Amino acid sequence: MLDSVNDRVKVVPVPDSVLTERVATIRAFNRLYTGVIGVLDEGPADAEYSLSEARVLFELAQQDQLQVSDLRKRLSLDGGYASRLLGRLETRGLVTRERCADDARRQLVTLTAQGRAAFADLDHRSASQIGSLLDQFADTDQRRLLGAMGTITALVGESAPEPTVALRAPRPGDLGWVVHRHGALYAEEYGLDERFEALVARVIADFAEHRDDPRQAGWIAELDGERVGSIFCTPGDEDGTAKLRLLLLEPVARGHGVGKRLVRECVEFASAQGYRSMELWTLSLLAAARGIYRGAGFELVGEEKTDAFGPLVTGETWRREL
Repeated sequence: MLDSVNDRVKVVPVPDSVLTERVATIRAFNRLYTGVIGVLDEGPADAEYSLSEARVLFELAQQDQLQVSDLRKRLSLDGGYASRLLGRLETRGLVTRERCADDARRQLVTLTAQGRAAFADLDHRSASQIGSLLDQFADTDQRRLLGAMGTITALVGESAPEPTVALRAPRPGDLGWVVHRHGALYAEEYGLDERFEALVARVIADFAEHRDDPRQAGWIAELDGERVGSIFCTPGDEDGTAKLRLLLLEPVARGHGVGKRLVRECVEFASAQGYRSMELWTLSLLAAARGIYRGAGFELVGEEKTDAFGPLVTGETWRREL
C-alpha cells in the first residue's frame, strides 16, 4: 500500500503581517504559562528552596560529582552568582566542594546525604504538583498537552535528546487517524485527491471487520508519546502471501528510523504467522520508502501508470520471500 516516507519540507519565510500575529500569540501564551509555572516549579514561592537552588540540587542528583564549570554551563549561571549559590547550599550542609585531584584550578561539587534527602523531598513534591495538574485533564488531552510540549522542545531546544520511539497495537481512534493522515499528507505532498483517502478507508474498514483474524495485525508508531506512523499486515490475494499496507510516517518523525522499525515489525509478524511471501504497492517517486523496502529484502516486480487518484503517477509492486 502507499506510504508517506519522504524528505522534509523546505523552510519558507512567512509574510511580516503573519509573523506579527504569531509573535502576539506567543506573547499571550507566555503570559498564560507564567501562571502555570507557579504550579510546576521545583521551588515554588512557599518552598524552603529558591528555584535556582532547586535546579542545582536536581542537576547534582543526576550524578555523583559535577565540575562547577559544567554546572554553570548547564544552568547558564555567571561565576559570581554560582559561587554565592553554592556557598549558601554548602552552609546548609547540602553540598560539598573540593579541588580536582588532577587540576587544582577546577572545583568539584557533590551532594551530601542531607542534600540528597532534600532533593528527594523536592522531587516528590514537584511530581505531586504536576500530577495534580494532569489530573485536571482526560487521557486524550494529557497526550495532546505532552505532544505540544514535545513539539516546542524539539523546535527550540538547543540539543533535544534522541526521541523515544515505541510501536503498539491500534487503540480506539487510531484507525480514523490513519485514514485522516493518509488523506491529508498525500493531498499536501503529492496532490492525490479524495479517492485515495476513500481507498485507505476501505482498507481500514476491512481490517476492523476482521479484527479477530490472527493472520493480520497493525502497529501505531509513537515518538515521545505522539502518534507519528502506522503499518498493517493483512492476508494477500494469493494463499500464503501477506500484504504490507498503509505505511505512514509523519514529517516530524522522518530521520529517526521509525519507518525501518515499522517495516521490520510487519515482516517479522508475517514470517511468524507462516506466510511464505509478502507484497506491497507504492509510488515510484517515494525514494526514501523504496530504500527502506529494498533494505528489508523487497524487490521490484511490477510497474504501472495510474491516474486513479488524480495526477498521473507510476505505481510499483514489490515482493519478497519469507
